Amino acid sequence: MTPDDPGIQSSLAEVRRLVARANRLAVLTGAGISASSGIPTFRGGDQSLWSHYRPEDLATPEAFAADPELVWRWYDWRRGLIAAARPNAAHEALVRLERRLPVDIVTQNVDGFHQQAGSTRVHEFHGSIWRVRCTRCSHEQEDRTHPLPGIPRCPECTALMRPGVVWFGETIDRQVMARATRAVTSCDLLLVIGTAGLVHPASGLMDLARSAGAGVCEFNLVPGSLTPRVDLFIQGDAAETVPQIVP
Repeated sequence: MTPDDPGIQSSLAEVRRLVARANRLAVLTGAGISASSGIPTFRGGDQSLWSHYRPEDLATPEAFAADPELVWRWYDWRRGLIAAARPNAAHEALVRLERRLPVDIVTQNVDGFHQQAGSTRVHEFHGSIWRVRCTRCSHEQEDRTHPLPGIPRCPECTALMRPGVVWFGETIDRQVMARATRAVTSCDLLLVIGTAGLVHPASGLMDLARSAGAGVCEFNLVPGSLTPRVDLFIQGDAAETVPQIVP
């Protein structure tokens, strides 16, 4: 199926009508929205030198404790990919929507593309790859250095710094969770873009929105675990489909 398919065009027209009638919009985004920018999905078909590692091998506190240099090399590689890319048409479409009505974006991505595109109400559910946090005193700061000259050290206490992201086995920041919950339970319409709905607790945000009476529209390359519970499913590349919903 392509974005020109009559069925997809009909669904896109219905989403446009829902957006035009909405007073408040919430958006939940995953790796699929950044794929068109050239950022490989976390579990995608990456063929780089890192392809033989599972995310669980590297994105955990245990992995960092065992080999911080290896973990930082992986994150430095990912930072390089992101630094060389830019937001795509899907990110830019959400900025245009924000000019029409309040739009809260809850993103599972750590790339910062929503803010780079111009969105102002972004809740980074899993943190940011451009922030580093001390492993001892919890000092945190932005650091866009690439390539890294070595493992970052805390300017306050000289301990090792770690990526400012949420790893497997860690909990979501309470304030971020509260803002995300408030966003999805106060909206008229939730757009779910580029996420398979496999990671909790982000996957539960859609059910919170539905329980609060919001409509839900999903955009993804293929149907997933969320699809049976949404009102409309729009299949295709987010960079091609999302721009078409701006009234």
